[in-house]
Amino acid sequence: MLDFVENHSLPRTAAFFDLDKTVIAKSSTLTFSKSFYQGGLINRRAVLRTAYTQFVFLAGGADHDQMERMREYLSALCKGWNVQQVKEIVAETLHDLIDPIIYDEAASLIEDHHTAGRDVVIVSTSGAEVVEPIGELLGADRVVATRMVVGEDGCFTGEIEYYAYGPTKAAAVKALAASEGYDLDRCYAYSDSATDLPMLQSVGHPYAVNPDRALRREAVARDWPILVFNRPVRLKQRLPAFSMPPRPALVAAAAVGAAAATAGLVWYASRRRQAASA
Repeated sequence: MLDFVENHSLPRTAAFFDLDKTVIAKSSTLTFSKSFYQGGLINRRAVLRTAYTQFVFLAGGADHDQMERMREYLSALCKGWNVQQVKEIVAETLHDLIDPIIYDEAASLIEDHHTAGRDVVIVSTSGAEVVEPIGELLGADRVVATRMVVGEDGCFTGEIEYYAYGPTKAAAVKALAASEGYDLDRCYAYSDSATDLPMLQSVGHPYAVNPDRALRREAVARDWPILVFNRPVRLKQRLPAFSMPPRPALVAAAAVGAAAATAGLVWYASRRRQAASA
């Protein structure tokens, strides 16, 4: 357990967590590929391709170019999907697929930050339809995630409204800090990937978690702490039991995709999350 206590006479603070390979052991989006296949959204060939992509991702070989190709592939793949059907599939399979791959160490950190009075924010490149339910499962206060354009027919158009990746993650963190009054110099951030260097550099307490080679080099050079998470465990099986009091969840809504100078600034809509399950 990290030794940090919030001084409530000072400005508010938060802990920003990347999701894939930082809080959970796999890619959140690719983990649902079998469920999407069973729901008729993708074919067997797409399942095999996402399985290969998952392997590359877990092997630490997904560099910037590969991540861009993954983005383009997934954007094209989900074109025409009914958004409500996607949400229903995720809701039905969330506990079976995600609960077993949550890192025990990450869950403990989330508890520690909440106990210290900090907000917990998940900042993920995966789509909001996947990330928001995971954030609620984890007891996160806010979520920043990629958002796809939804047509009048309620289906994805294949276009991206906001891509939470690289510098845009850092821009979202700074925009949220401005709107919520976070003191970034006293905030924390956790990620496994060198693509999140802008986000890590934007806070006073960056941590490299299961870092890829590029991030490990940067962390060593900058004297950042390096954490190793390797104990995926179901939340209800954790000792002490993972228990989070109901907290309001403010969910990231969309990006203001205007000029380059304002690209990545994100506006946030709030909603009350339901009481956390026992």
